[in-house]
Amino acid sequence: QVQLVESGGGSVQAGGSLRLSCAASGIPHSTYCMGWFRQAPGQEREGVAAIYTGGGSRYYPDSVKGRFTISEDNAKNTLYLQMNNLKPEDTAVYYCATNGGVRGQGTQVTVSS
Repeated sequence: QVQLVESGGGSVQAGGSLRLSCAASGIPHSTYCMGWFRQAPGQEREGVAAIYTGGGSRYYPDSVKGRFTISEDNAKNTLYLQMNNLKPEDTAVYYCATNGGVRGQGTQVTVSS
């Protein structure tokens, strides 16, 4: 059974940093991509980072490019999202997910101006 558990969210001021972690277990060998998405109240879900396990390619949308970095520690079965220079518009619940559609329970990130 696939399980994803996020942690590391919190409240920071604009310009601050947070590092989110996603502890993964039961990931099937068919998984080729893992990533992070966010959802704010009343807004559409937005993917913010993805990493492809084959060659390690990474994807970021323009809204976070240069500020967010996705990484993984295979020895710890953990996915990370380093978020720097946070902006109030980054406020959302952040989820990690697999290409198979499994996601965690989410962690709240709140950025104040």
